[in-house]
Amino acid sequence: MAAKVSPLRGRTAVVTGAARGLGEAVARRLADRGADVALLGREENALARVRDSLTGPGRALCWEVDVTDDAGMARVAAEVRERLGAPSVVVANAGVAEGGPFAESDPATWRRVIEVNLIGSAVTARSFLPALFDTRGFFLQVASLASIGAAPMMSAYCASKAGVESFAHSLRAELAHRQVGVGIAYINWTDTDMIRDADAHAVLRELRGHMPPPARRVYPAAQVAGRLVAAVERRRPTVYMPSWLRATQLVRAAMPPVVTMLSRRELPRLAAAEPFEGTGLLGAGGRADVAPARGSSSGA
Repeated sequence: MAAKVSPLRGRTAVVTGAARGLGEAVARRLADRGADVALLGREENALARVRDSLTGPGRALCWEVDVTDDAGMARVAAEVRERLGAPSVVVANAGVAEGGPFAESDPATWRRVIEVNLIGSAVTARSFLPALFDTRGFFLQVASLASIGAAPMMSAYCASKAGVESFAHSLRAELAHRQVGVGIAYINWTDTDMIRDADAHAVLRELRGHMPPPARRVYPAAQVAGRLVAAVERRRPTVYMPSWLRATQLVRAAMPPVVTMLSRRELPRLAAAEPFEGTGLLGAGGRADVAPARGSSSGA
């Protein structure tokens, strides 16, 4: 029996935050399905490495760009259309995280999490919507369990992910008559350098350790990417990884008081054992985000 041809074959797909982690894994899955892939991110060398290692039948190009830069993203969107064709898929994956007590948090770092995760997603959508109108394409917003239930010590990340969920819901309703699909990916802990770095900090290691066993499990990036790309192929309005996350939607109104009750009991004990401190931006991607900007460039 002939293998089923993916609807993504020959299409152009854009992935932000594609230099590593989940973005890289999503790009690989898209390439394997025959898509031409535009890789966007802050790390030129890492992007080039991903580009050169993709093995799908389509083409791959990379652009170094800050997703919060309106002019830079508009320029990249025009170059993607010119060199790969109008995108049919855009995956807004770029994100950063930091942890620690809000009262002592660095204002610039806290603000940067909001800017990259929420404003960056909006800039991504604004930049590529003209192409998605032409292709009647699909925009996938990567959200999180944090979109559904906020946790202490991660106020910026939780606020940003709640924001992208609301943004995607609003965008879906606004674009439905234009035949542009909008999906939301709710994901839990994924094995990326961001999460591995988080476990090195007591404040976040303890946060994950006090979650119920199913909620603290870490999933391989390739497995999460496979679920997301399958949802893109089917233009799903939502995708949950793991699947049980869907059930949290039914109890989300009850989650804040439960989290508050547990935090009131546990945080003083944990802080007495090891004082909580701010983590700064997590992982190699976070460190790249605070490195001096090198401008936008395209990969051949």
